[in-house]
Amino acid sequence: MKFKEFVCFEAAISQLQSTDRDSVIEELVSSLDSHGGLPKNNSKSIAKAIIKRENEASTGMGKGVAVPHVKHKSIKNIVATIGLSEEGIDFFALDKHPVHSVILLVSPLDDPDKHLQAMENIFKHLQQEKFRKFLRQCCNPKQIKDLLLEADEDPTLSGNS
Repeated sequence: MKFKEFVCFEAAISQLQSTDRDSVIEELVSSLDSHGGLPKNNSKSIAKAIIKRENEASTGMGKGVAVPHVKHKSIKNIVATIGLSEEGIDFFALDKHPVHSVILLVSPLDDPDKHLQAMENIFKHLQQEKFRKFLRQCCNPKQIKDLLLEADEDPTLSGNS
């Protein structure tokens, strides 16, 4: 599965306004909602579900990245967006370092295979220092979109050459 199949690029935020984990999740869910990525009137319950999941186990995987995600009953098609923070956010990451790149993923309850495919794609790229560095340097949503589309087509960007 490629980024272009599930990322709502219009909802990407290159400079998150929020400074704490829960507010970042709410900001990204709100952006997805306002750009048509979520069913209407479900953003509060989706944000609440993601925060609940974060409270059970942090998705801050270290190296400045976090992938908050949830499967939700209101979702028909898998969707994700990205938020960047120059200052960094305490996501209770495994390495205790602040998170600068957040990829938020929301999946339907009844399609675990698509959820796993999207997660596999996200982690494949985030494991690569080159990709993480380029993502963190993006200054606007267009640069985020361009990077992800390039990553879809260029395996060297994710270090798989």
